Amino acid sequence: MKKIAIIPARSGSKGLKDKNIIKVCGKPLMSYSIEAAINSKCFDKVIVTTDSEKYAEIAKKYGAEVILRGERLSNDNATSYMVIEDVIHK
Repeated sequence: MKKIAIIPARSGSKGLKDKNIIKVCGKPLMSYSIEAAINSKCFDKVIVTTDSEKYAEIAKKYGAEVILRGERLSNDNATSYMVIEDVIHK
């Protein structure tokens, strides 16, 4: 059985626009989650699920696999459970 880290990174944040890619100490915020998952050596795969090509590019740069998700899983009504379920089915 494979262990998978799933990192949801939606681009449509209402509170702080593009918070997942705001630079903190010179790196995009989401890079810290990706690197922590990879460096933990606990996971066979690290997957970022996103609705943004830009976020996908950044995720790949830091070593994650990417699953692009559609509008149904990228709006305010989408739950984390729905997003994780989508990754598992793919």
